[in-house]
Amino acid sequence: MTISIYSLFIISVALSLDAFGVSLSIGLSKNLRYKNKALFCISFGFFQFMLAYIGSYLGALFNRYILTIPNVIGGIVIFVVGILMLKDGMKNDNSNVNINKKMYFILGISVSIDAAVIGFTILNNIGNKLLLLESTLFIGIITSILCLIAFLISGYLKKITIVSKYANYIGGIILMVFGLKMMFV
Repeated sequence: MTISIYSLFIISVALSLDAFGVSLSIGLSKNLRYKNKALFCISFGFFQFMLAYIGSYLGALFNRYILTIPNVIGGIVIFVVGILMLKDGMKNDNSNVNINKKMYFILGISVSIDAAVIGFTILNNIGNKLLLLESTLFIGIITSILCLIAFLISGYLKKITIVSKYANYIGGIILMVFGLKMMFV
């Protein structure tokens, strides 16, 4: 079975929306450097690719177990990061969320769990391994590009005084909403 480029693009964009929202939220942080942005783009794209690829191999075996549990776990992680951003905003001492290496890994996996589900349900029928690799790489690249766009947008949003003043609150609330969406929708 093959998948059309149009269908693959739509799937890629849909999978990227959580990573886009998280990137937009994190991008509002004042202490975020270009290196951090690049690492988040790479992390989100890599885990979208990797989980979709792995998911396609595991296929129907875990299909009935994976559809809800990882989304709840991923949603909880993103929700907690949102709470931490709100907490940092309440400190009122111009501090921001600390970006560390674990955050790239944890958030990368959290926003990519749905890619594993797509691998289980849609991509597991692609018999050609090269086509599967190309399809999952495409998903990862689209995710990285959309995250880059989100960081560019957040750079412009930070220039708006009220957004800059309440960036941690805005980012925290957005992350909490994404977390709830992952858990319950």
